[in-house]
Amino acid sequence: MKMWIQVFVDYLRFERNLSEKTIEAYRADLEAFEQFYKSLNNELSWKTVDSDVVRDWEVSMMNNGNSASSVNRRLSALRSFYRFLLRRKMVTVDPAHNLRGPKKEKALPYYIRESEMNRLLDGEGYFSNDFEGQRDRMIMLMFYSTGVRLSELTGLNLADVDLDQMQVKVTGKRNKQRIIPYGDEMGDAIRAYIDLRTSFLVEKGRAEGETAFFVDARRGNRILPGKVQVLVKKYLSLVTTQRKRSPHVLRHSFATSMLNHHADLQSVKELLGHESLSTTEIYTHTSFEELKEMYKLAHPRAK
Repeated sequence: MKMWIQVFVDYLRFERNLSEKTIEAYRADLEAFEQFYKSLNNELSWKTVDSDVVRDWEVSMMNNGNSASSVNRRLSALRSFYRFLLRRKMVTVDPAHNLRGPKKEKALPYYIRESEMNRLLDGEGYFSNDFEGQRDRMIMLMFYSTGVRLSELTGLNLADVDLDQMQVKVTGKRNKQRIIPYGDEMGDAIRAYIDLRTSFLVEKGRAEGETAFFVDARRGNRILPGKVQVLVKKYLSLVTTQRKRSPHVLRHSFATSMLNHHADLQSVKELLGHESLSTTEIYTHTSFEELKEMYKLAHPRAK
């Protein structure tokens, strides 16, 4: 019944106006299933295969090393095909209708290694000594030391930084506020930055009325998220070759470093402002991956 596949392909091409690449993907997936069920029993057809056959195909694909995304895509193509056949009254049952595909694995978050962040923040020559350079260092240190989101950092006001209590108040998703403590290093950096910020704004004639903690080095008003994204990518490019180099990667780096140094999961959840502990648990996998790497490097029998 390959002709049935062709009828479906014509429908996708002429009635749905899908791209040729998408159409050929559908064709390949359906032909793969047809080849599979014929290998089980040459007497089977699109009319007679049942859910057990589809489930066997799913298991076979997983055993052959196909990713969950790939398997789910093929099952989706099969469901679309059977919906088409049902509408045309070419079959009376859809064997794939109630079958669940495999769960997709959660992608491990990208993060910058501690040695790379230490090199950036402690090394010489990465940040200039003028206001812009020291503001940029303060931004990188704020991300890495507190785990704040991009919107939380750009929305930070001078009044949100408590120098005496050594904490910052940030406004997160759905306007929820939380308090994040910081250490001596960031305390010293904040004091130095505030002095530079004050002098800079006086020069710009904006000493009064500017509430933003981080200000633009040219305009003297609140720095924009796009500007921060560009500068984060610029500085991370100096110490890492990994593909993702964004503010959110620094948030991941904060959480990973905390857990690697024995912080409990509940504390990290509160610091990040997560609603659910399950959201924070992804970082335990990252920490375990680093632990495995350390084991491979350190144990004489692990090579």
